[in-house]
Amino acid sequence: MKKSLLALAMMGAFSGAYAQSSVTIYGTVDAGLLKQTGTTTQVSKRDNNKLGFRGVEDLGSGLKALFQLEIRYESDTGTIENTSGANSRPLFQGQSRVGLQGDFGTIRFGRGLTAYQETSTGYEPWSGMPTPAGFQTDLHVAGYTSDPLSQVGNSRNRFSNAVFYNTPVYNGFQLNVTVAAKEANNSPAIIGRGTALAPQYPANAVPSANPYSVSATYTAPSFSLMAGGERNAVETKLWSVAAWVKPIADLKLMASYQHQDEGHTKAVNDTTKAWVVGANYTVGMGKILAGYGRKEPDGLPKTKQFSLGYEHNLSARTYLYIDASNKKAATKVNTFSLGVHHNF
Repeated sequence: MKKSLLALAMMGAFSGAYAQSSVTIYGTVDAGLLKQTGTTTQVSKRDNNKLGFRGVEDLGSGLKALFQLEIRYESDTGTIENTSGANSRPLFQGQSRVGLQGDFGTIRFGRGLTAYQETSTGYEPWSGMPTPAGFQTDLHVAGYTSDPLSQVGNSRNRFSNAVFYNTPVYNGFQLNVTVAAKEANNSPAIIGRGTALAPQYPANAVPSANPYSVSATYTAPSFSLMAGGERNAVETKLWSVAAWVKPIADLKLMASYQHQDEGHTKAVNDTTKAWVVGANYTVGMGKILAGYGRKEPDGLPKTKQFSLGYEHNLSARTYLYIDASNKKAATKVNTFSLGVHHNF
């Protein structure tokens, strides 16, 4: 009898421990057809395809342990670009972070989107997706890259070897901060203010200053404001302000302004300014996306882009999409794409 009671007690203890922790497998599969000026029609993607693992463990007294690992893959070939070579990428390209969450906020360590890059996607019509119709990877960041001293092929909107902190939301306000260590990451040489024989940043260079990223937001039911700034490993600086407003429940209007300073690596023409305006409008089972933006780099042709898209929901997890854009700089490129997006 005593053995039976002991066994039941142990089973209860184990089941209680498991009930306090959870691991979620999630991901995205996105594929479709893409046609751009001067190219043949290709099977491509609108969004990043990913496979992720996210875990939470309740440690008691309001404290939780967190982890998240995210693999990137190409849906048209099934490949993961993490092998050696010119385009070597991390296995967990999307992110690999572990940390703690409590009344103090959330602190994590590892690799992930910077505070500014992660926050700013909410103020861009395509929600930060890397489709050519979207603005996030170029105009919405004024051509800026967060990670210039990484391997070729890496996502350039993340920090590796970094600490990430998010405050709790206080009456709609939140502050987000990312600081990266001065660690080399197998980068190619960057000539900068040097020469081909003596580049300013040799191959596998150490950052000349600690990269950092900051964003602050205020969000109410019908509007939101954001201000952000960032300095990368070669001391290029970016600052941005953005806002969105919902005059009615189904309509979201957004606008942003960005300013990039490359004075540390360029002697002339070191400033780039950009702005983007856009809208999302929900119509029944669908959503219309629209945006227009300009990028104005010193000494180079201005970039102008107009994009229009439509999403049609087949379920809560699956939608069909169609996008079209016209982007004009030194040359004009028209893009047309359609496809299927599925979350799991």
